[in-house]
Amino acid sequence: MRTIATLEELKSLVGQEVAVSDWIEVTQERVNRFADATGDHQWIHVDVDRAKAGPFGAPIAHGFLTLSLMPAFFESALHLPSRLSINYGLNKVRFTSPVPVGSRLRARLTLQACDPVPDGGVQLTWLAWIEREGSDKPACVAETLARRYA
Repeated sequence: MRTIATLEELKSLVGQEVAVSDWIEVTQERVNRFADATGDHQWIHVDVDRAKAGPFGAPIAHGFLTLSLMPAFFESALHLPSRLSINYGLNKVRFTSPVPVGSRLRARLTLQACDPVPDGGVQLTWLAWIEREGSDKPACVAETLARRYA
């Protein structure tokens, strides 16, 4: 985990890979819980037997499940003291390869921009490259926005 002492320190890190998260395993239980939470019970995710005969040979995680791990990736990769942190949204998201159940994922976090916002905060634009262990192709590439206030 990387610790950044102040919001001011972030400005010098624009354009750099700042941190890499811990690995997170995508289990069938996690996929099933996500399906229950979102109502997305498509067979490719939750019907193990049918998915084995499907195009990927196994059940795969929902793309939005992969994306929803973003807070956990940041939590394990970066410690930045601030009084408030707000998810401000996404600019771009691509799900570039499937995530078979049993895969491990982690995120490489590159700071693309650090712009001041009212009330003494900064808006951070991050490129999150979510990689699957053992794969050359990322599972997801997302440009995510956060606002932090000292």
